[in-house]
Amino acid sequence: MKKLFAFAVLAAITFAGCGNDVPVEPEQDNNKTEIPADYEPLKLTVPVTNNWIYEGQPEITITAQNPNDGEMPAEVKVYFYTDKKKQLDIVEFTDSVPAKQKKNLVVKPNVTLEPGFYKATCAVNGKIARSFVFGVNPSQIVSEPDMQPDFNEFWDATIAELESIDMNATLTEIPAKSSSARKVYLVELQSIPDTPGGEPVIVRGYYCEPQDGEKHPVLIHFYGYDDQKPTSKASCPSGGSSAKYAEFYFSTRGQVLNNRPASLREPDGKGDFVNIYGDWFAYNFGQRDSYYYRGAFVDCVQAVRFMATRPTSDMNNLFAEGSSQGGAFSYAAAALSPYPFTAIAPCVAFLGDFPDYFNIVSWPGSTAKENQGSMSDEEMYEFLSYFDTKNLATRINCAVMACSGLQDGTCPPHTNLAPFNNLKNEDKVMYYYPEMKHEIPSDWSGKYNTFFKERTK
Repeated sequence: MKKLFAFAVLAAITFAGCGNDVPVEPEQDNNKTEIPADYEPLKLTVPVTNNWIYEGQPEITITAQNPNDGEMPAEVKVYFYTDKKKQLDIVEFTDSVPAKQKKNLVVKPNVTLEPGFYKATCAVNGKIARSFVFGVNPSQIVSEPDMQPDFNEFWDATIAELESIDMNATLTEIPAKSSSARKVYLVELQSIPDTPGGEPVIVRGYYCEPQDGEKHPVLIHFYGYDDQKPTSKASCPSGGSSAKYAEFYFSTRGQVLNNRPASLREPDGKGDFVNIYGDWFAYNFGQRDSYYYRGAFVDCVQAVRFMATRPTSDMNNLFAEGSSQGGAFSYAAAALSPYPFTAIAPCVAFLGDFPDYFNIVSWPGSTAKENQGSMSDEEMYEFLSYFDTKNLATRINCAVMACSGLQDGTCPPHTNLAPFNNLKNEDKVMYYYPEMKHEIPSDWSGKYNTFFKERTK
């Protein structure tokens, strides 16, 4: 796997799955069996089994290797928690490992685990062997949509507002990145105002246009959450040697290209682009008609509308991908676009099932609480329901390939499954990476390119 780009990483947050956010852990001196003082400790491993996704009750194996010349006792203690940190069970038993041998110590919970994600903390002789998150029947997890009665009306009216705005597209070629196969441009577009009645907002992206005069499938890439004070250069794609796609690497308002001085961009003859929003999740929090993600989701639709104006775009083959926040944008674009998507590939997606999200990890719930003001929790979740991917998913009809890192402490697996399980289309697949945190898998681009190719008309 590879880490998300600096501008694509959400804040690093402690998660129960990382082993240091749980109320009770095994004590280091809780073993009751006496062990000879000159004995070395057992060497412990907990291998991944079934990708740590179980279609039924889990069975966890602790492998204990005895380096000593005599038999070694093994006092096993395994704690089971929900992903919301509630302790469910403690499994305890004592076994022994023969001299100079390995033994598998198999653990099953005493309680029936309902569909969901859980944490197991495994200890032998008072020593923690491993703490990890696993899933039980995740395809059966229910994240009931909680959209307000005017949810669809709100978004339909918002898209109608976008269509009344002249996108006024400006293209500036980046010669150093262009090739004979594709020219690369900085694109600037107008999108809806931040507040009703305001001035249109300019958003930007890098566009790769094929030069063979043929129609090509369209692929839009959406970025993850940016750094408020970025130091990394905005990555600009190259034209390459072939023209597989007409591609758009798109940045929503205030982020990535819209949040970089000229010195942190490819030379384009423009000045500095500055983020005026501060922390995007907090911007106009609680104000549905001027919240950051109202504008950002519509920016993603404007990116689609721009691609529809280009002569080499085959809009019958429309695809999108993104990780973290970019995964949420992929869902939003497919839900709100007037052009039907063929398929999307959201990876470790953000913004899913806020009521549960805020109880699993600390951020962005901490930011929400800081900006909640006089809103009750019920009112806050009603507001957030307009921007929840689990609700947007009910408007999506295209194929979807998604992935989740089970040890992700930023966008935990429950939040990835919330929109995925609410999709109507049966042409969908979820990949689980059992040991992955908030990262992009190294094989992800290959996977989604194959998925898209198989669905190209």
